[in-house]
Amino acid sequence: MNFKKLLPHGLVLLGFIVISLAYFHPVLSGKVIFQSDIAQYVGMAKQQNDFRQATGEEPYWTDAAFGGMPTYQLGANYPYNYIKKLDRGLRFLPRPADYLFLYFIGLYIFLLCLKIDYKLAAIGALAFGFSTYLIIILGVGHNAKAHAIAYMPWVLGGIVLCFRQRYLLGAILLCLGMALEINANHFQMTYYLLLLVLVMGVVYLYDFYKKKKLPQFFKAIGIMLVAVLIAVGTNATNLLATKEYSDFSTRGDTGLSIDPDGNEKEKLSGLSYEYITEYSYGILESLNVFIPRFMGGSSAENLGKDSEVYKAVIQLGASPQQAEYFSSRAATYWGNQTYIGAPAYIGAGVIFLMIFALYLIKGRLKWWLVGGSLLALILSWGSNLAFVTKFFINYVPLYDKFRAVSSIQVIMELCFPVLAIVGLSKLFAKDIPEKTKLHALKWSSIIVGGISISFLLLKSMLFDFTGSSDAAMIDQLGVDFVRALREDRKNIFTTDTLRSLIFVLLIAGVIWAYLTKKLQQNTGIALIGLLLVVDLVNVDWRYVNTEDFVNKHEMERPFIATQADKEVLKDTTHYRVLDITDSPLNSARASFFHNSLGGYHAAKPGRMQELFDFHVYNGNQQVLNMLHVKYILMEDREKRESIAEPNPDTNGNAWFVNELQTVESPNEEILALNKINTKTTAVITKEYTTKLPQKDFKTDTTASIKLVSYQPNKLIYTYESKEDQLAVFSEMYYPHGWKATIDNGESVNIFPVNYVLRAAVLPAGKHNISFSFEPEVITTGSTITLISLGLLLILLAIGIWQFIKNKHAQKVTH
Repeated sequence: MNFKKLLPHGLVLLGFIVISLAYFHPVLSGKVIFQSDIAQYVGMAKQQNDFRQATGEEPYWTDAAFGGMPTYQLGANYPYNYIKKLDRGLRFLPRPADYLFLYFIGLYIFLLCLKIDYKLAAIGALAFGFSTYLIIILGVGHNAKAHAIAYMPWVLGGIVLCFRQRYLLGAILLCLGMALEINANHFQMTYYLLLLVLVMGVVYLYDFYKKKKLPQFFKAIGIMLVAVLIAVGTNATNLLATKEYSDFSTRGDTGLSIDPDGNEKEKLSGLSYEYITEYSYGILESLNVFIPRFMGGSSAENLGKDSEVYKAVIQLGASPQQAEYFSSRAATYWGNQTYIGAPAYIGAGVIFLMIFALYLIKGRLKWWLVGGSLLALILSWGSNLAFVTKFFINYVPLYDKFRAVSSIQVIMELCFPVLAIVGLSKLFAKDIPEKTKLHALKWSSIIVGGISISFLLLKSMLFDFTGSSDAAMIDQLGVDFVRALREDRKNIFTTDTLRSLIFVLLIAGVIWAYLTKKLQQNTGIALIGLLLVVDLVNVDWRYVNTEDFVNKHEMERPFIATQADKEVLKDTTHYRVLDITDSPLNSARASFFHNSLGGYHAAKPGRMQELFDFHVYNGNQQVLNMLHVKYILMEDREKRESIAEPNPDTNGNAWFVNELQTVESPNEEILALNKINTKTTAVITKEYTTKLPQKDFKTDTTASIKLVSYQPNKLIYTYESKEDQLAVFSEMYYPHGWKATIDNGESVNIFPVNYVLRAAVLPAGKHNISFSFEPEVITTGSTITLISLGLLLILLAIGIWQFIKNKHAQKVTH
């Protein structure tokens, strides 16, 4: 092994480690970044984590959120998940430095696969990793998204190697990259990667067709399919469990076809158009990739004491402290999105080099990178280019399963730095005439510089800097305040446009100095790399910096128990709470302390969402009773504190009903909950009546049923009755995995009643009934995973054997 060849790469990786830790340097003193989404995840996952720690077992079910749900999308650990162990080995740095390091090494590997010099590859990796959007998602806690983005370049690198006939190495890299990509568990990002790969495939197909090399193309495709199938197989348990739960979630079809007003809903196979396009990037707003605060930056920017807003608030009679408060949270954003945490800035230098590259790069690499970027840009516009978005929603498989279409811009954030660095490599290539390079420099400078200068000179004619919330602010704070705010918007637009222009001119100047022999190549590379990093880091630091770090315990316990929580926790029985101190379906605070009816998740159980819409939000007491909501957490406005209001009428953990009403459809079933007494009557849809051994039940006033043992994945009840009884349990019905047995192991059918609950017909006598969650999907997936891991090891063994064989052949030759 040639250690001299490996040494530069080792130094680069060491540099990535140092830079990752330097940017997030508070982690070195034991602090952690406060990620709002992760705080919610901590609340959601606390019960399963506590159970795992106490028993060493995996529950796969939690009662802490939405009345009960599988933990498949809450960080469940699956058997034989060695891909996750590999991933954890790669993420050895403290979070979030680990993800930044993954960004770096991912693009570095991809650029090396493109035969880019390691020095340029390192610069490209830094430019990619410091792309503002990629830093922002680390700041708010979109870790799974960051995770999936980081492994995208591995997949692309494997594909490129396969198309270049490096079949074995390409298959290994593709298989590992795809396995890690899927393991990251953010299927929206993986789906966007698939769209890019499809564009890539079309371009390569055309290129191979032109060169009359179609057999080589299909050979590469066949090898890649095998590698991807193995990768998919290593994640079989997660994929199968996700698919199973997806059908049960808001992404699936609950069978309901009406809204709470009784009107027919549009039949959807996925999410609604409005939900999908809620975060649609403005067409003009896309210039944020070049000018960071082109449309004002984030929804709340700190303008400081020199701002017009500060002066306007002082003139309104406010104190300096009040004026500083207003100016530190100024609504500078004047685009149309609901909320924006930061602009998706890719870098003025990166954009300039990307335009420069278009003049120098020829062939398929250029076209699939440009084609993929254009597709991502167009789709990110969402409702602002509705006919394209509706076409994809209606005709492209799975596109309607994902929301926040603006996030597809991650494809641009990957492709643009690659184009920029490949263009830089062409700058230093000896086979391209100097005249061609100077022509590229001239026109890229004219285009990018001209756009910047035009904005500086014509900004008042082109834009009015009016935001969608300005009218409301005029009513609240007056015309003078809004006029001052617009002036500040104009000022930061001017500042950032000028800033971008300066970075463009500096990088153009370095290229010109190199081409005119005034700079050495290595000096030019170092200067360009420094400018790219300074440009991006300076903007990143505005939105994610040391102020976002807190002591570790604040993330481990992100929620503080109120006096109401403490009072409720004195009750050691099994029950639920409804927390209305916040939006119950958008907060995991209650889940951190209690079994909650609410929670926080992008894919909530579909029927629980509908139950809230039809009944819980309307205060239907019968529904709260059947869900065993024993306490309602609410705000005491006079005392300004949280209180726990007991519900003495709850039905308990289980009860016997005298009457079973049969209805034709889920529509009738959910509406029937407005009419029945859930203590005495249950409602069932006709399709499930086949699971009933009988439909009529005799009343036994002495009958009783009681929960005697509780774990999230196993509940044991004892009951006594002189007659067969229909028991309703205040637990969520989930059609997969839950099994019920009587005493000696005789199985009992479980069926859904009251739209969300589980029920069973119990034989007369004194017995125990046990519910255990034993999902078959885990067993099936584990078998497939184990087989796939074996195939992966064989592939790796072949790779190692081939490497040793080649080294031996080289020694014999020499």
